[in-house]
Amino acid sequence: MKDPKTVFDAIVVGSGPGGATVAMDLSKQGQKVLILEWGDNDPKKGTFFSTLPRAFIPGKTLVMTKQAVPIVRAITTGGSSMIFCGTAFDPPVDMLKNYGVDISAEAEEMKADVPMAPLPDELMGAGPNAFLESAVDLGYDAHKLNKFIYPSKCKLNCQRCMYGCPYGAKWDARNFVDKALENGAKLITRARVKKVIIENKKAVGVEYIHNKETYRAYAPKTIIAAGGIGSPIILRQSGMRSAGYDFFFDPLVFVYGKIKGLGSGKSVPMSSGVHFEEDGIVMTDFNMPQMQKIAFDLEVFKVKQAFSYADTLPIMIKVRDELGGAVSNNGWVNKPLTKADKQKLDKGSEHAKRILTNAGATDIYRSWKVAAHPGGTVKIGELVDSDLKTKFDNLYVCDCSVMPQEWGLPPTTTLIALGKRLAKHLNRPSS
Repeated sequence: MKDPKTVFDAIVVGSGPGGATVAMDLSKQGQKVLILEWGDNDPKKGTFFSTLPRAFIPGKTLVMTKQAVPIVRAITTGGSSMIFCGTAFDPPVDMLKNYGVDISAEAEEMKADVPMAPLPDELMGAGPNAFLESAVDLGYDAHKLNKFIYPSKCKLNCQRCMYGCPYGAKWDARNFVDKALENGAKLITRARVKKVIIENKKAVGVEYIHNKETYRAYAPKTIIAAGGIGSPIILRQSGMRSAGYDFFFDPLVFVYGKIKGLGSGKSVPMSSGVHFEEDGIVMTDFNMPQMQKIAFDLEVFKVKQAFSYADTLPIMIKVRDELGGAVSNNGWVNKPLTKADKQKLDKGSEHAKRILTNAGATDIYRSWKVAAHPGGTVKIGELVDSDLKTKFDNLYVCDCSVMPQEWGLPPTTTLIALGKRLAKHLNRPSS
């Protein structure tokens, strides 16, 4: 084992929105930060084949439940923000206050660091407009959604958001990692952290594998931000055996329809939507890349539709699922969809079919289920306190795993706010 006794002020494990924010804000205050990332930091090419190793490797970035529901995450610098659609839902400020966590100030502060506004009309594609017009016509509370997108850099008729935007139009957590590096932080990629080094009930560093060698790095503060699946695995190996149980993973389906004259369908996905808050259902347009549509169509044996891309309007239905399940020590997930979960997916799908029919769509069908945003595996109030500290001193967690309950919305704004709040806590002299 290589143990060079390299000492930092803070070690951040994972570089998604939570970890990247902490690293950026700590380094801004002059702290010496080490970022350890399991994935790569290769350039963003915006192609399907460049995304394959980051998000579609079975057993690593793509895991399957016993009900054959795939859970997709990205392992690369920037984490799953590299493949997200760049939609900025407001964080659940009131819900978190119930657990002693107030991020209201940080939710405002983040607006200076990231773009958060609806797309201008000229960037709205034909599919999103068709969805929005039909939904409003039927009386739904549909509207444009805030996006993490710089409109001046965005391209018309583009669909590369989920492949890592090569134009710099979509914000992702790499933006914050780059700022941390400018502030003097160090990034080591392809470094898989195995465990936190605990001495006298205090975290003093981490052990990781890089280029088949085992290393140790030391710091008085360690922040685990490896995601809803990655973080509990590391924490279990570090002595927190109860991590990784009773969580959520935001199951979703797509409902498709053919609308004559709609065109290529290339546009920014999730440009507009409807949130049925009481039902725990989100419905949005979702013009996905062609290779992704082919994969989803073949799952439900829609061979003809798989190779017919033009004039198609996909609508995504994402639901707030019930807590349950467990993450295994090797990263596999055992989490069944409950009867209530399936009923929500059915109810949302009926809304989507109604909107498609009203828009003049034919050949309407539904995809198989998929899941995203696994979280709640290291909950606030159970395994971390309101400062995101674990039972071990100097060991913190900052990613979707800390969410104390299910809430069914994309978590990025929440994770940025939590990261800012944690960085303030760690920057205090008493911490």
